[in-house]
Amino acid sequence: MIRTLFFLFSLLAAGALSAQPITDSLAMRHARAVWEEFRELLALSNDAHFPDDIEKNVQWCETAFPRRGFSTRRLSTGGIPLLLAECKSPRKNAPTVLAYLQLDGQPVDPAHWQQESPWKATLKKQVEGQGWVEIPWQELHGQPDPDWRIFARSTSDAKGPVMIFLAAMDALIASGRQLPYHLKVIMDFEEELGSPRMAQAVETHRNDLTADAFVIFDGPPHISNERTLSFGARGIAEISISVFGPALPQHSGHYGNYCPNPALRLAQLLAGMKDEQGRVSIPGFYDGIAIDENAKAEMARVPDNEAYIRAQLGIAQPDQVAGSYQEALQYPSLNIRGMASGWIGDEVRTIIPSVATAELDVRLVMESDPERLIGLVRKYVEDQGYLVLDRKPTQQERLKHDKICRFDSSVSYKAFRTELDSPTGQWLSRALVRAHGKAPIKIRTAGGSIPISPFVTTLGVPAVAVPTVNPDNNQHSPNENIRVGNFIEGIKTILAVLTEPLR
Repeated sequence: MIRTLFFLFSLLAAGALSAQPITDSLAMRHARAVWEEFRELLALSNDAHFPDDIEKNVQWCETAFPRRGFSTRRLSTGGIPLLLAECKSPRKNAPTVLAYLQLDGQPVDPAHWQQESPWKATLKKQVEGQGWVEIPWQELHGQPDPDWRIFARSTSDAKGPVMIFLAAMDALIASGRQLPYHLKVIMDFEEELGSPRMAQAVETHRNDLTADAFVIFDGPPHISNERTLSFGARGIAEISISVFGPALPQHSGHYGNYCPNPALRLAQLLAGMKDEQGRVSIPGFYDGIAIDENAKAEMARVPDNEAYIRAQLGIAQPDQVAGSYQEALQYPSLNIRGMASGWIGDEVRTIIPSVATAELDVRLVMESDPERLIGLVRKYVEDQGYLVLDRKPTQQERLKHDKICRFDSSVSYKAFRTELDSPTGQWLSRALVRAHGKAPIKIRTAGGSIPISPFVTTLGVPAVAVPTVNPDNNQHSPNENIRVGNFIEGIKTILAVLTEPLR
């Protein structure tokens, strides 16, 4: 009887603490407290191609998380480790939540950044006729304009969410609140490389990662910048196609009209993969995709202003893969993400190139098998008369075959999707309503890819993403930024999640 009363009292106490208001002033106070720490984190180079740089980020987290009551340990992967941080709830029999954070970033070309360095966080405000103008960093410690932005690599993708999370933990501790569940945080330092060791690592460390719910603090919200929950994400596979011409670049005057040009042949090959409406024309590419009326109704509730989206993109018409933007995300995509052949600009020269290469990505949905899609693309290339190799051709092969290409592919991870009315979705919806006073936008499948499917399939735990950064953040591009208002609002969002009972 006494134990039962104690348990009920604990529930009431946890409910009372979670019901405390999450105010703008509370979020602002804890944002001010971490601006310098955020600038320190942003100064760390985090391209996962350079493990020594990533090690500095791992060590930074091994200091920052214990300051908030976490224990940390590295989980081996055979390469760059994962970092697991754990913080126990005072309720011993509480459920467990697993949260995902990413620390690595895309490579940087400093020449295209409009500031001293991509690794020196710079505060800017927008001035009519001048664009983004630098202002003193110290202004953040006063009453910052929510539309000011901090520019640096990984401000939004994804060190911003890491710092927002830590500030929310500070707010939880300072306000006397307690975690209503045990919390595990898994930190990924190779996401931008496709998290190549994640699937095996989750299998190896499954006992360390078990949880009742999985929340992802990553990605941008709906384009309106309204609070959002994303219940799925597309997976990703990669294809590289290199078409071969002459063994060495040749003078276009001497051999034009005689020596086949691999750049032209590659362009013709790629052009045949899609029709004029942007639909993949390779037979069978969309097989198995069926969107029922319930799913269409869910997507119709997303408040997309497609005229605004087109204006933001600077396009007159979208591809006609589906009837709306949300429906288009439910199909696998085939994207040319880069092409190279010969020289251009100041280095242009009158040659027939020796090789032309295209890098493609395939965004995957739940219903699509990545190996099957890759196989369809490869068969299409073979059907165009190409000898398809996994290496450069030999001299004998060059003299025997008219069309030769190298075809390489890989699968980073598959798609995942959680039902909108799942217990995890209901829990997070309650939290966001408490933080912001209205229900969040619910997106069935987000466009980006995150390495979550290994957790969902191996651990059997449902996953939902809680994005916090501004949608126009230039992620992966020069002049990446985070909006100050999103950072502060994000603290409110994550603090609400940290104090909302799971059951």
